[in-house]
Amino acid sequence: MAIKISPSILSADYLTLADDIKRLEAAGCDMLHLDVMDGIFVPNISFGVPVIKSIKAHSNIPLDVHLMIDRPHRYIKEFAEVSDWLGFHFEAGSDNAELLKEIRKLGCKSCLTIKPCTAPEEIFDLLPLCDMVLVMSVEPGFGGQKFMPQSLDKLSALRDEIKRQGLNVELEIDGGINGETAPLAVKAGATVLVAGSYVFSDEMTDRVKLLKSL
Repeated sequence: MAIKISPSILSADYLTLADDIKRLEAAGCDMLHLDVMDGIFVPNISFGVPVIKSIKAHSNIPLDVHLMIDRPHRYIKEFAEVSDWLGFHFEAGSDNAELLKEIRKLGCKSCLTIKPCTAPEEIFDLLPLCDMVLVMSVEPGFGGQKFMPQSLDKLSALRDEIKRQGLNVELEIDGGINGETAPLAVKAGATVLVAGSYVFSDEMTDRVKLLKSL
């Protein structure tokens, strides 16, 4: 699979977000990563459906919506209406299999996310229901954290299991991705790179192109 880039707007300046999205489109970004946080599942609050709806109306980039919320089944339908890829956390306390099926039924590509404390083997049986798996390489909830090297072993284990099952599943990694950690993630099996502060800089275009070239 070709490497896809999904910049996280958690690191963006929201007053210039519209201009930045146009720059990301021009640079060839494949997705736009949107972290939805409720202050319960993670100790931070971000934004919800109205903000995502506005972004979708003014962008041609597919939206990669990452729900960091408690009991995500309560809001799947609303978020599916404004998402292209829709993911939630394995640890969030829902019927994961049924929720993945519902996301696909609603017309979105399904994504299952695991926190640093979760072993990849715990989701092996759910892989056939996933279009993408997101491995968190930091604790979810805040941007700008340091990359956790143990996430590379998780990527490798998931890559091998996806191959063993004969599946076509994207492997996404989120947290601390930059010019040094991105090549390590790709080597371990990542096909989608989420990058926040590394991309949202004065060197945005060059850094997106660098990541896409890996």
